[in-house]
Amino acid sequence: MTYEFEAELWQWDARQADTWTFVALPTEMADDILEVSAPFARGFGSVRVEVTVGETVWRTSIFPDSKRGTYVLPVKKAVRAAEGLATGDAVRVGLVVLGE
Repeated sequence: MTYEFEAELWQWDARQADTWTFVALPTEMADDILEVSAPFARGFGSVRVEVTVGETVWRTSIFPDSKRGTYVLPVKKAVRAAEGLATGDAVRVGLVVLGE
């Protein structure tokens, strides 16, 4: 399954010295992914994906976020630096769900 969407980068403060940057998937997309990925979901309900942002492609997992009611996708620092992205920027994301 392949998806494409645009979302804003936001920051989550895990601990005082730890921050993570994410985008939230559109809820309709998350519902679809939840339905088809159930047989191969991993720990914490995570789902393996391949992501494209600009020219950067990498593999990671999306994670369910009950507060937002959708999956969230971590966007690592190396990707943000390579693509010139900062918190608050709108990001175009290509996402492929990997069945494992």
